[in-house]
Amino acid sequence: MPDLNYRILGTVMPMLEVDLRPDQTLYAQSGAMQWMDDGVKMDTGMQGGVFGALKRKMSGENIFLNYFTGQGDGGRVAFGHTYPGVIIPLDMSEGTMLCQRRSFLCATEDVDYDIAVQRRLGTGLFGGEGFILQKFSGTGTVFIEIDGECVEKELGPGEKIRVETSSVGAFQEGVDMNIERVRGIKNMFLGGEGFFLTTLTGPGKVWLQTMPIQSMTGEISGYLSVDE
Repeated sequence: MPDLNYRILGTVMPMLEVDLRPDQTLYAQSGAMQWMDDGVKMDTGMQGGVFGALKRKMSGENIFLNYFTGQGDGGRVAFGHTYPGVIIPLDMSEGTMLCQRRSFLCATEDVDYDIAVQRRLGTGLFGGEGFILQKFSGTGTVFIEIDGECVEKELGPGEKIRVETSSVGAFQEGVDMNIERVRGIKNMFLGGEGFFLTTLTGPGKVWLQTMPIQSMTGEISGYLSVDE
């Protein structure tokens, strides 16, 4: 959405600030709002009815969405990141985007929020993101949450990269996602990368994340003590 006035503040735990014009509306995941001006009105609803709510639940989000609309002269609303990482704006004019579960933060009204189902059994079981992905299309802007830092890559036709299974943050619909078994017995059992890698084949853009939340919680758990 070319006339959307926003800024992303902070580093490890960033915040998104959006200046809403009169009658301009954003919708966001439940609980994402940090603060808003008096000139912003909030409403809660279920986009797409019960079926739409169930699809959001399957994609790792709450069944309800919050809608923020500028009133009078408009106002500012801010959304916070859920965990350490970055906030990425995705322009829907570049095409449909597929994102990891629970990545949605907020979007303009002209973005359609749906789900995509992995068609390949192996990709759904071992690809790191399960069978359900978040799918965004339309003509506006969606803001997603990426774990850790973000690396954006542009893949040419037939160009392939192999990625640790949980490091895929988002990719354009034209990118093919599959899995490959790690080659070599020593690599599989001693290499530390597991038995499978996710393969992404162009053309299209991909957004990779450097610290998947699964990896971070695994690292932290080793330092937690349980009181007996």
